[in-house]
Amino acid sequence: MAQEQNNFRDSIGTINEEGKRAWVFPKKPNGRFYKYRKYVSYVLLTFFLLAPFIKINGNQFLMFNILERRFNIFGFPFWPQDFYLFVISMIIGVVFIALFTVAFGRIFCGWICPQTIFMEMVFRRIEYWIDGDRGAQIRLDRQEWNAEKIRKRVLKWIIFFIISFIIANVFLAYLIGSDRLIQYIADGPLEHLSTMLSLLIFTGVFYFIFAWFREQVCIIACPYGRMQGALLDNKSIVVAYDHKRGEAEKGRKKFRKGEDRAAMGHGDCIDCFQCVNVCPTGIDIRNGTQLECINCTACIDACDEIMEKVNLPKGLIRYASEDNIEKKAKFKFTPRLKGYTAVLVILTGLLIGMLFLRNDLEANILRLPGQLYEHKEGNIISNVYTFKVVNKTTRDIPNVTFKLLSHKGTISLVRNDNFTVPAQELTEGTLFIEINNAALDGDKNTVKIGVFSGEEQIETTSARFMAPRSYR
Repeated sequence: MAQEQNNFRDSIGTINEEGKRAWVFPKKPNGRFYKYRKYVSYVLLTFFLLAPFIKINGNQFLMFNILERRFNIFGFPFWPQDFYLFVISMIIGVVFIALFTVAFGRIFCGWICPQTIFMEMVFRRIEYWIDGDRGAQIRLDRQEWNAEKIRKRVLKWIIFFIISFIIANVFLAYLIGSDRLIQYIADGPLEHLSTMLSLLIFTGVFYFIFAWFREQVCIIACPYGRMQGALLDNKSIVVAYDHKRGEAEKGRKKFRKGEDRAAMGHGDCIDCFQCVNVCPTGIDIRNGTQLECINCTACIDACDEIMEKVNLPKGLIRYASEDNIEKKAKFKFTPRLKGYTAVLVILTGLLIGMLFLRNDLEANILRLPGQLYEHKEGNIISNVYTFKVVNKTTRDIPNVTFKLLSHKGTISLVRNDNFTVPAQELTEGTLFIEINNAALDGDKNTVKIGVFSGEEQIETTSARFMAPRSYR
């Protein structure tokens, strides 16, 4: 019997017995949680659309330029030399999501994930406007291709494509920078055909996801649904069906006016299937926690509406833990949650400390590969180096020079004695370091070099200096 009750776990709700796509036609949600989700979605949609165009101290608020390995997170620029900081930031994000999953289940998916927000609050609402609610959509799907169906389908597909194109442009602004995107738009598509091709590919991907693949992203493609299975426990607060109250001794029963359900031994669930009809991933929440559930709360609103109509208490489906349903246990800050919180606090503190200690300018000086030292007159040993100086700020750094700090000697640049490092740019070149052998200790030495802007020292670096073995 238990095996039969769990047969639903052997397959997913969007695939039928023949292995083909079972299209989901969710009923339009309505209720207090849906209203709250709309408010959250409006804020996040505004943030998503504006974030690449907002600047803090001249830095784009969010940018993920993978090709050039330049990232901006909340206005902080991360260069290839800062990759370790970027990695720590990503780990903090993962730990933060894991913490909330342990505590509140897949709440990120239902309330914050861009896939859910765009699907449910943009594309799905347009579909309700054009095709109608669940019943009308099912009838339209079964309807022959007449003038009405063609008109609605073409209108919907065109609007979906336009929105996908807008999303692709914003997405590209995150990747290459908003200034560059605006410049490309001003220049025209013919001047940047490769970028235009990339834009059309992104548009096609987004159109495919939101027009056809839809909830399959959450069920099949996204690993988070699987990850939550390892993170959730009986104390995690999720969207849950109160089976103790809903089933009672004799299970569910259709509602009849005036009956005493408690005396008959039936639970409060009247088997109306509204929680199933409204689910955007096509599951029955009454079967328990499932990987397809994204905690969107649509079933809570639908169930509360029915309970109100039949004069039964709301909350048959609600945010609750398994322990709360079984044992009436309240939420506690468990040792597991404390452990995740401690890790999150430590990593966040480490990142903040590293950000404050990070220099605005970073210099790397390396000996030229394949080049040995040169022995000059006056017992002078010369080594040749290449240097790279990265300016992480939004202002030019002028009159940059190098000076030896650890030894007496000279540093001479191949081109100019000083140079300017443009804002958010990298300057590279070649230099010579010359030191008297009397000041050297053996054939391998470490020299300390100061980087100055005028008279102000702004960075310190070091390099290996080679000398003849016989001069120890």
